Amino acid sequence: MILLKKNNTQIKQIVNSKEKKNKTTQKVNHILGFIAADHAGYELKEYLKEKFAFIDLGTFNDSSVDYPDYAKKLCKYVLKEKSMGILICGTGIGMSIAANRNKKIRAALCNDVGVAELARLHNDANVLVLGGRVTKPSEAEKIVKRFFDAKFSNEDRHKRRIQKLDK
Repeated sequence: MILLKKNNTQIKQIVNSKEKKNKTTQKVNHILGFIAADHAGYELKEYLKEKFAFIDLGTFNDSSVDYPDYAKKLCKYVLKEKSMGILICGTGIGMSIAANRNKKIRAALCNDVGVAELARLHNDANVLVLGGRVTKPSEAEKIVKRFFDAKFSNEDRHKRRIQKLDK
């Protein structure tokens, strides 16, 4: 469950609009995390919002924007709320690079369900990255479901490796 500050009007409005939409569509009934995209990922982001409940951090149209701005914004919220998120750009590469510059963020560019599951099981990935121009919406939907359903294995060897990332 995501804890939101009461003074953050934008997020409250987004959550309220999600609650209204949930009454007419068949989505999960709880917020999975945050989602953000640049212009190249906008269409896929909108598709995924129809299928899953996310707090949308932008972009809100397909006008050209800079992906590092959205990666930074999403990572800030993921860390602050101890949550998870999805980033989408054209190929996913730019968002992956930008997100992984943040300590404690483990962003994984996933192009199939197997990689998505392993990203969670072995790497405790907290950000899923997708390529909006290279991932079919139906495949992205499966990847998202597998990513959010999978849990970290908590095996000592994986915990040790993750701890080394933060040094």
